[in-house]
Amino acid sequence: MTVIGERVPRSDGQTKVSGEAIYGVDYAEPGMLWGALLRSPVSAGRITRLDTTAAAAMPGVHAVLTAADAPDVHAGWVLRDQRLFATDAVRYEGQPIAAVAADTLAQARAAAAAIVLEIEPLPAVVDLVRAMAPDSPLVHPGWESYVPAAGPDFPRRGNIAAECIADPPGVDEAFARAHRVISDEFVAQRQYQAYIEPKSAVGIFRDGRYTVHTAHQFPYNVRDRVSQFLDVRPSAVRVVGHTIGGGFGAKLDASLEPYAALLSKVVGGSAVKLVNTRTEDLLTCPCRENALTRLRSAVDADGNILARELEVIADNGAYSGEMPWLASIALHCARGVYRCGPTRVVSRLMYTNTAPTGAFRGVNGTYLYHAVERHMDHIATELGLDRRDYRLQQLITDGAEMPNGQVLADAGILREGFDAVESVAPWAELQAGRRPYRGIGIGAAWWVTNPMPGTAVVKLHEDGTVAVITAATDNGSGAVSMGVTQIVAERLGIPPTDVFVTMPDTDVAGFDAGSQGSRTTRIVGKASQLAADEVVEKLRGVAAGLLEAAADDLEVADGTVRVKGVPGNSIPIAEVAVAATNTVGPVQGTGSFVTPFPDFNPGCATGLMFPSFPTPTYHVHLAEVEIDPVTGNVRVLRYVVAQEVGRVISPDGTYGQVMGGVTQGIGYALHESLRIGEDGRYRERTLESYRLPLATDIPRVEFVPLEHPDPDGPFGAKGVAESPVLLPAAVIANAVSDAIGAPLNHIPIIPEDVLAAIQGSAGDVRSDEEVAP
Repeated sequence: MTVIGERVPRSDGQTKVSGEAIYGVDYAEPGMLWGALLRSPVSAGRITRLDTTAAAAMPGVHAVLTAADAPDVHAGWVLRDQRLFATDAVRYEGQPIAAVAADTLAQARAAAAAIVLEIEPLPAVVDLVRAMAPDSPLVHPGWESYVPAAGPDFPRRGNIAAECIADPPGVDEAFARAHRVISDEFVAQRQYQAYIEPKSAVGIFRDGRYTVHTAHQFPYNVRDRVSQFLDVRPSAVRVVGHTIGGGFGAKLDASLEPYAALLSKVVGGSAVKLVNTRTEDLLTCPCRENALTRLRSAVDADGNILARELEVIADNGAYSGEMPWLASIALHCARGVYRCGPTRVVSRLMYTNTAPTGAFRGVNGTYLYHAVERHMDHIATELGLDRRDYRLQQLITDGAEMPNGQVLADAGILREGFDAVESVAPWAELQAGRRPYRGIGIGAAWWVTNPMPGTAVVKLHEDGTVAVITAATDNGSGAVSMGVTQIVAERLGIPPTDVFVTMPDTDVAGFDAGSQGSRTTRIVGKASQLAADEVVEKLRGVAAGLLEAAADDLEVADGTVRVKGVPGNSIPIAEVAVAATNTVGPVQGTGSFVTPFPDFNPGCATGLMFPSFPTPTYHVHLAEVEIDPVTGNVRVLRYVVAQEVGRVISPDGTYGQVMGGVTQGIGYALHESLRIGEDGRYRERTLESYRLPLATDIPRVEFVPLEHPDPDGPFGAKGVAESPVLLPAAVIANAVSDAIGAPLNHIPIIPEDVLAAIQGSAGDVRSDEEVAP
């Protein structure tokens, strides 16, 4: 009996729905103190006075820390450009300036509020284009002193935190001979991950080591960042994971953890807990960045794209996090999934006086594909071509070479995706049945499965159940509680209910690169499968003596070790486990896995820090919308997804991730934004003002999985969870523009812009430059 592809309950479902699960925000230690941070109220300024005397004397206060009490070091994931506390300058609203530990949370917050802080405001660097100007103030006047955390340096200068440029020959010549040059400009705002559980941490310093309890997507990254900030070896930090109430990329880097750890050391080893208020979380979360994208294509009379230029200016915020890696992704998305001549790409990441940005499901692919797919609609419209037919005409096929030189041997799956969507939602019928203020949009994408390494240990208990020891986290996706669980159960021939996966602990489990980029089921699942393979071999070796048969003649299935072809000649796994424990020792296996990067051309671009897309997957989305011409509100009537997944391990988990990703994509397209004022401060400061979509705003997604098993994946699996968020903004924007007959190139699409477009005064400007053939 197989469990791969079957509907299996989540292993953590009961504890979560019953309220028994201990989330990070719930965790407490006996005698625990509470911490609070004093954060900058302005986005740019010079600290002129900082007096903690009154705060330190308040009842219940055990410690008040500032930069003077922390190691004099810089830290960072990619670039060491961050201090634990602001020193002489503040660079974004919410930047920590001091920390307090007290007996109660109320006392800690009162003491933080009692700290005397005076800041001389300075002009905030906010506008992305202005930040590049030679006379712009520098967010980091000492930027040259920052060193990479690991690896070689990368292109950066002034307010440019990272830069990736590809400039192949032939671009200008193609534009010169084009029949038509079509240009667009796109603007995307920031998006907050809006997870259920705000960030929290409990820090403990005992016996010369730090232990941190946290609900986090990447425990090993927390370990490394705490060790950097506190200037100790990574082995001096232990990170213990807990049930996590969502992350979506915002919990990949350290946040409160180093402050809790340092406070514990200063107060003599008592545990110290910090918890963000929702406003603190919103103001300081590494949200999806805002960006300006410009596209320009040279086309011939038939619509073939002779050359393309793409420019992206993205907001890094005040510090870098993992963002420098993401500057490279523009190169991989510049053509989308369509045939195109030489492609010039200039991608810049800008320092500004705003909260540092970071990963959000799909990272910058959301606005890059929005730009590419809106641009494809524009080209088709200008040439009088059907938008779907034009895409099929230009679609890449097997063996296509991307701008980085990576060859996509299986790109023909894209056509299968278009056909799958067509079978569910025929384009001609949708066009024929259109009513006023209704529109349809379609788009396609390719995407990466994060390749970073993972490990797992599968330990067989004497009762025939198994434990999987891994530092991987299940941040709600089911990748561990269903995916890894089912993979191990399938390999060992036992029920998924007999597989138990431990919570992450960096002292116990081997390295894992965290819950990011759809990697957990593929990478950790593969590592777990390899570990289970070792268990199988050990079981066969022990059982050979018990069954008086050759090990090669045995198989592990249905909870037994048995002679192949003779099911009656078998012995339960539990009995073999007991025999092994008392003879050769307990049975366990270890597995590690990492996906190598595909071949690419290293000379294709400068600053190419993310060089290629390992384990690519392919996606086609369609949306149908309806516009209220009185209010400007947009309603998504229908949403269809065809997604290549390798192989479905868990149908419920797969569909849940597609539905969830599309939901966040609809929020991004129509509702959510963190707008930044000229002073660098967010205008939306609570969930009440931040417009999350409601259940009534989301249609049930019609999903067609495309299965093409990957020989390197566990039972053929590829990544699933991240890519469904890539295309909703693109196809919804295409559908809205189709419905009103006018382009809308801003994310999110707000009712005011829709009404302005209907009334003929849209703010979007698209220019067409006629060129003689």
